[in-house]
Amino acid sequence: MSQPPANPKLYHIVHLDKLPSIVTDGQLLCDAVIAQRTVGGTVIGMRDIKARRLTLPLVSRPGLHVGDCVPFYFCPRSVMLYLIYRHNHPDLAYQGGQDPVVHLEFDLHRVVEWAEAQGLRWAFTLSNAGARYAEDRSELANLAEIDWNAVRATDWRDADTKQSKQAEFLVEYAVPWELVDRIGVISNGVGLRAGAAIAQAAHQPQIEVKRDWYY
Repeated sequence: MSQPPANPKLYHIVHLDKLPSIVTDGQLLCDAVIAQRTVGGTVIGMRDIKARRLTLPLVSRPGLHVGDCVPFYFCPRSVMLYLIYRHNHPDLAYQGGQDPVVHLEFDLHRVVEWAEAQGLRWAFTLSNAGARYAEDRSELANLAEIDWNAVRATDWRDADTKQSKQAEFLVEYAVPWELVDRIGVISNGVGLRAGAAIAQAAHQPQIEVKRDWYY
């Protein structure tokens, strides 16, 4: 166990061209809903894994599957972003690199408060939620079970560290756009494009160049 941060943050990565549809919907939607709709923008995840997540149950939330939830990492500069950066994984259809990918940052406690007020379930995993062996929890008191040293690690070549770094936070169905606190981008140019993409939104999160969130 390692001590969780006092104010944990959550990160959801999307392609820049997904922002207009997110703003139009007013929320981030789970894959189970997206699979039933035509949603604009570039998919950066692995389709086979997304499909598998639709069937993976969350033990701590009976009846709920990983794919029924909007997924978040507990850190920027994720392992998934590295695969996108390298763009050489055989299961990754997207080959556009990391530059157009933006980080949406949320406050964990605000997200939990909102979800519970809406009667929506949430959970978190101790490793990659797309793996069949992942353990999940549904009590904030269990956050200390996450390996926070692994989450914060920049060198995750060790297999156990790599798995623990991929711990996820999951929220049933959707999370509103208004809970986005900040958008992290790789460059000023991408920041300008992100600003244009969300220009019509009532909620305007701060956009910051966060080069250290990238490879």
